[in-house]
Amino acid sequence: MSQMFSCYQIDDPRFRSLIQKNAGLHRIATGFEWTEGPVWFADQQVLLFSDIPANRMMRLTLDGHVSTYRQPSNYSNGNIRDRQGRLVTCQHGTRSVTRTEIDGSVTVLADSYQGKRLNSPNDVVVQSTGAVWFTDPTYGILSDYEGYKADPEQQTHNVFRIDPSTGAVEATIADFVQPNGLAFSPDERILYVAESGSSHDPDVPSVIRAFDLDDAGRITGDRVFATIDKGLPDGMRVDSEGRVWSSAADGIHCFHADGTRLGKILVPEVVANLCFGGPRGNRLFIAGTTSIYMIAVNAHSAV
Repeated sequence: MSQMFSCYQIDDPRFRSLIQKNAGLHRIATGFEWTEGPVWFADQQVLLFSDIPANRMMRLTLDGHVSTYRQPSNYSNGNIRDRQGRLVTCQHGTRSVTRTEIDGSVTVLADSYQGKRLNSPNDVVVQSTGAVWFTDPTYGILSDYEGYKADPEQQTHNVFRIDPSTGAVEATIADFVQPNGLAFSPDERILYVAESGSSHDPDVPSVIRAFDLDDAGRITGDRVFATIDKGLPDGMRVDSEGRVWSSAADGIHCFHADGTRLGKILVPEVVANLCFGGPRGNRLFIAGTTSIYMIAVNAHSAV
């Protein structure tokens, strides 16, 4: 049974046009250890998401029915769907990025760089070109809670790009403390990446950085896009108008494309990730620690 909460903080008048006054925040499923990586499958009208410490991926229908999609999941974290409808997953347990093919078989896209194992791939996005970008912090090897404790083999905590033609893995950004969620602007000329290093070092700023890309997808510049004032940024999504919707300790923070925070959707649990979905694509599914929440908004995913 769903439970509804009142939930808006308006920081800029433009946020009013994005919310439905009669649409509250609904907790539609609960009882998990730590939800992450929500991804909507429109053709099946289901949400898949990770329950990381439980080493499983779950399937949720709009009527609240929950079932197990994959167990063990190799401690899956972030998930995304590519343009061919295939599931792409970051797995802490195998320290890899995988793709679930249409026939159900699993292909390993990346598990090493320069002959050394990845740290623990965390979140992933796929460009329209087919290039796969993912973050590689050390969260999955820091303990046995969300993976297997191990020493890192990579000297830096990178953002990687997998070439769509050759499958070659390239470290594109190497100056994060702990890179986390990532998302593209609608025209794919900006890559947003969350810095979540404050999880273990309070001196690390809780910011979202923006990286400018050229026509070939190469980085030409970067800047701080926004600061999260409660907790840290984790997963995020961009809507069709270029607004960035980021997770935070107190819910979802919505930023205009110019970096202005428009407002917040307040959630009673710490939020790790989110995605757009639903029958008309205008619902936010929110991974909030032990629960999945849903709310209708006046926005749609950029993809």
